[in-house]
Amino acid sequence: MEEVLDVYERPYDEKRPLVCFDEASRQLIEETRPSIPAGPGQPERYDYEYRRNGVANLFMLFLPLLGLRFVTVTERRTAKDFAEVIRELVEDLFPDAEKVVLVMDNLNTHKLASLYEAFPPEQARRIADRLEIHYTPKHGSWLNMAEIELSVLARQCLNRWIASREKMEQEVTAWQEERNGRGVGVQWRFTTTDARIKLRRLYPSIQ
Repeated sequence: MEEVLDVYERPYDEKRPLVCFDEASRQLIEETRPSIPAGPGQPERYDYEYRRNGVANLFMLFLPLLGLRFVTVTERRTAKDFAEVIRELVEDLFPDAEKVVLVMDNLNTHKLASLYEAFPPEQARRIADRLEIHYTPKHGSWLNMAEIELSVLARQCLNRWIASREKMEQEVTAWQEERNGRGVGVQWRFTTTDARIKLRRLYPSIQ
């Protein structure tokens, strides 16, 4: 926990940009009957029946100090899907950075070995060497600012039925562009000093 909190106190460094990574799954749901539009004195109405169209996965890359986020919608959440997002981060978004400082949780695919499942060894090693990874502790996903951004995405964009992955990509892209255009970041205020006071029950008792 303290390691992640110390990372959040670093000033912005273009050679070592901070990126928070997280992912979430969303059910694709299609209406079986058209909704009835809102009218005078009547809200929009939906039929209770729906059809499940599978699941889409959302990978969130959040740059809190720059107020930018990049969301990738995929059909699955395999190791290779994760690896491709990390490749794009390192090779496309930050090709000139010395290291990309990456904060993420310990999900089973969130490991450097996933790069070797997706790319030749030379490329996998090259990508891995340009990452400085900080994992959030177990049961400490609240420390990941990308989780905050996924929550905002769910409330502002995904709080309705979306029938297909293509439609979800359109909706998410529009949300991303609008939010990036305003440069919305996160003012993280919880520090290591705060943790030692408010979460002192988590620390060993030294006699």
